[in-house]
Amino acid sequence: MRTMKPDTSTAMQDLINEVRSTMPFGAGEAQLCADSVSCNGCSLKLLEFLEMELQDWEQKLQDGVQPSFGDIHKMGKTCKKIYMVLRKNGLVEG
Repeated sequence: MRTMKPDTSTAMQDLINEVRSTMPFGAGEAQLCADSVSCNGCSLKLLEFLEMELQDWEQKLQDGVQPSFGDIHKMGKTCKKIYMVLRKNGLVEG
């Protein structure tokens, strides 16, 4: 039996939902910047950037914009890079 793959809008929304549940968006500045000695990138700025990207795509999806596979791939790659920095900074496990 063959299952239907989601359309690109659904795939992008699924990615956004996964990122929102994985990344520490609710963490305060004190927690994000607690260990500035071994900081490998500004977690606060990276999360702010990612939040803007997610909000931008959420708005586009609401407006009916159909993302391409390239858009999904680019978003996934960006999220992965930010996740890796957050992991090095000890803010997420992985």
